[in-house]
Amino acid sequence: MFRSSLQTLKTTKSSLPWQSLWIKTSANNKQAHKSELTLHDASSHLPHGALLWQYLVGGVSVTGLLWSALWVVAVRRYLAGGLCTSTARLTGQTVVITGANVGIGKETARDLLRRGAHVILACRSFSKAEEARRSLLGEGGKVEVRLLDLSSLQSVRDFAAGLVKDNIKVHILINNAGVFMCPYMETQEGFEMQMGTNHLGHFLLTNLLLPQMKQHGEPARIINVSSTACLGGKIDLDDLFQKKKPYDALQSYSNSKLANVLFTRRLAHLLRGTKIQVFALHPGSVVSSATRHVMSSTFFKDYVISLALKTTLEGAQTTVYCATEAQQHSEMYFSDCAVGWAPDASKDERLAEDLWKLSAQLVKLDE
Repeated sequence: MFRSSLQTLKTTKSSLPWQSLWIKTSANNKQAHKSELTLHDASSHLPHGALLWQYLVGGVSVTGLLWSALWVVAVRRYLAGGLCTSTARLTGQTVVITGANVGIGKETARDLLRRGAHVILACRSFSKAEEARRSLLGEGGKVEVRLLDLSSLQSVRDFAAGLVKDNIKVHILINNAGVFMCPYMETQEGFEMQMGTNHLGHFLLTNLLLPQMKQHGEPARIINVSSTACLGGKIDLDDLFQKKKPYDALQSYSNSKLANVLFTRRLAHLLRGTKIQVFALHPGSVVSSATRHVMSSTFFKDYVISLALKTTLEGAQTTVYCATEAQQHSEMYFSDCAVGWAPDASKDERLAEDLWKLSAQLVKLDE
């Protein structure tokens, strides 16, 4: 049946829109169960999907195709990473998630709502956050939207003040929002955008909510979403925003993610003896709106990235694990729903302390 289908394709290839693709079959050798895909007059008219098919399976047997498919499935399952199996309920607990209108933030919100939590979507775009809120209705729990622009320290202060004014007890703070490899831009205060948003915005937010989290006396968690990019991070306290060297978007992102882990380490030290646990995590490599500055190729995203990277649901698993089940660990770093390996630079207690002091000065924490 397979051979006859291929023969039919061969005889009707002139009617196909893919004029650069033709199929040769061996009609004389009845024991040969394979067909050969060859290129003829390489043409720009060949659809991306057909190109990918040629590169992946051209000239292989049916058995080879099946093994290839199994291999792809196995690799995809491996790349999906760990799954959170916790059945913990969060009824009566309030969760704040920054950047929760899309991506892993939204999937985290969905999961925690199903556990009965009151989830606050802290986002810079009210319209996008409201759209996300409507899509999450019916998941359980309670979901609401509050404006928060982490690139504006005044917005961060206003957000925190609003929670305190409304007497909202925060049990879980998930610092999820992030800027990824953007062109050089600055926050409203003039900080480089990635360090200013990914680190300083969350640093200020956490510190403004800490007094209330300590005061209510109930168990609480603070979760900082970092990245494996922290392995390449370098913290130069004399040039935190890369003013003295040419701007490198990837290096800046890596630096901000290392800052997340150093912040977590110092925060855990300061919170010893309290009921507040602190975590940093790598969600895995996930395609989301954060990658818009570096992934503009539709073909690359649709056919390559979709196989190699996690879905947003898979990427949210470690965050959910840290919010429901994980116990604070000296590594301060989790990946694939387990304790991960943190870079040596993130274990530098002196650097963590010095970065904390500099960050406090930059955001005017004591004012």
